[in-house]
Amino acid sequence: MLSALPTPSTRNFNKASILVIEDNQDQQALIRYALKQSLSEVTPVFVEGATQALDYLSDCLTRQVRLPKLILLDLYLPESEQGWHFLRQVRTFPAAQSLPVVVLTISREQEDVEKAYRLGANSFICKPLEFKHWVTYFQAMRHFWWETATLPPND
Repeated sequence: MLSALPTPSTRNFNKASILVIEDNQDQQALIRYALKQSLSEVTPVFVEGATQALDYLSDCLTRQVRLPKLILLDLYLPESEQGWHFLRQVRTFPAAQSLPVVVLTISREQEDVEKAYRLGANSFICKPLEFKHWVTYFQAMRHFWWETATLPPND
């Protein structure tokens, strides 16, 4: 007989944070506000580049602090090579290999989409142009990643 597991939403929201890697302050403000509207139970942690993000994850592991439940990565930080570097490196952290990485970018290039998935991205989303679409994107993210899927434990 199988024991009952907590529902994905119960388990996913438990002390959850999301690591947001975004170098543009205006985009950070939009993301912060859209997250507050759509995922208020989740604590966003903002960093501005790949190196800061990798340092943050390394620090979490060193101090045995909970890892984020999900990583939101702007691919162009401001150059795409930083985003690619992050994707390559995050998959070398044993404890962070299973963390979902959602690429959120201005790029609509098929080559970027294919490369992102090849390097381990779990989703590729083009940044919306209007704020109302940001909220819609984050509501969809909430529905899938927090209410439907079961995210890996972060402890």
